[in-house]
Amino acid sequence: MRARFNPIKTLTPDSLSNMLDGFASGYLKSAALTWDAIEHRDDVIQGVAGKRKKSVSRLNWEVLSLDDSDLAKKQKEALEYFYDHLTATNACDGNECGGFKLLIRQMMDAVGKKYAIHEMIFSPQVSSYADSGNFKLTANFRFVPLWFFENRDGYLKFLLNEGATEGTDLEPGAWLVTVGDGLMEACSIAYLFKHLPLRDWLVYCERNGMPGVKGVTDAPPNSTQWEHAREAVEDFGAEFHALMSRGTDIEAIDLSSRGELPYPALVDRMDRAIVAMWRRSYLATLSLQSGSGASVQADEATILEEDDAAMISETLNAQVDKFVLKYLFDSEEARAYVRLIPSTRKNIKDELALYKELYDLGVPLALGDIRERFGLTTPTDTDVLLAKTSAEDVK
Repeated sequence: MRARFNPIKTLTPDSLSNMLDGFASGYLKSAALTWDAIEHRDDVIQGVAGKRKKSVSRLNWEVLSLDDSDLAKKQKEALEYFYDHLTATNACDGNECGGFKLLIRQMMDAVGKKYAIHEMIFSPQVSSYADSGNFKLTANFRFVPLWFFENRDGYLKFLLNEGATEGTDLEPGAWLVTVGDGLMEACSIAYLFKHLPLRDWLVYCERNGMPGVKGVTDAPPNSTQWEHAREAVEDFGAEFHALMSRGTDIEAIDLSSRGELPYPALVDRMDRAIVAMWRRSYLATLSLQSGSGASVQADEATILEEDDAAMISETLNAQVDKFVLKYLFDSEEARAYVRLIPSTRKNIKDELALYKELYDLGVPLALGDIRERFGLTTPTDTDVLLAKTSAEDVK
């Protein structure tokens, strides 16, 4: 923490190009530090990145079983306990602590930075499974920022100290690696070409926000009349002022540009590009001009949410679920898995009608697929089931 520096203070096209080339070659530190600073300091990126991450972390989740066997039921119970009791922390900020939702937000960092890495510290606990002596398992997921890793050999390695360039292998089963789109590579370019004209725009406003003043007087330099004229020019409050000999005359010097400035258009273009990358809203706005923008925007948001939810679910299934179940049940056979439930905006009535029509046509349908599509859990033996009633039953 004490060795941190501001990587964007002197950011230039050349230095950014070197960082991105280094990232592609496996040297992740410089680009990761730069992307982190940009994401926290740019108003547009901070807003759209936060919305993208939180839209997934607020989704409901469930553990589904592949069948009704006793093994599947026990595995389902074990995973539910695991995800209900896990903790998520930050290796660089001890104040950051939460549960499954925080873990998802941290995993979503991969959307921007390509990779999000957690150290998994498992904690076995004595189980209260009915009449069994098995163990329960939970874990602490410690989010470790990307600049602590290198990727020169095509897989991530941990850097043991500040000056290291070659890391150590990540122990299998001890690390959770989430891989995403890596939007910050393009966003950092947009950020740079946004802030260069923004900086020039601020300089222009500072210099030309108030006109300069020129004073002209017949008084000899350094005389009492000259000093009076000089004080009058200075008291006018302009940043640019001048006093000249000849008859006393004060007039405005207009240094402002004629016509439309190029800066606002460039800044707006980069802002819209950033929003388009993270939320696709800009693309939907273009479609809005042709009358179909609202529908396109809703579809784009749904696609992103469903894709992000699938990325998180598949990562947990492959790297966490299988490890937990193998540890607890000493079996390679996974009969249960965790899944995020997307908040779909599609017309549910139309989908139900389609399933009913397929059923009436005699098309075989898997009940598990239907439950998963509509986010319905499999009832347990203790659940009260909703039964279809007839007119006679109501009477």
